[in-house]
Amino acid sequence: MILQLNPSIPVEVVGRGYGEAVILIDYSKEDDLLWVVALDSNGEIWSVPNKDIRFIKNYSIGRNFLTK
Repeated sequence: MILQLNPSIPVEVVGRGYGEAVILIDYSKEDDLLWVVALDSNGEIWSVPNKDIRFIKNYSIGRNFLTK
């Protein structure tokens, strides 16, 4: 299944920095989710495994935890 995220979701990619998740790919229950993320720093597009995705702060909805 491929799901276009509209609106996109701002995320942190562990080891690569911040970006916008634009697509979510779910191959099956046997595989990890993949997030397609456009990085803010250089515009590169990466397919990132679920374990390397972190949501970032969003004070307007009460998500105010610390990020690295």
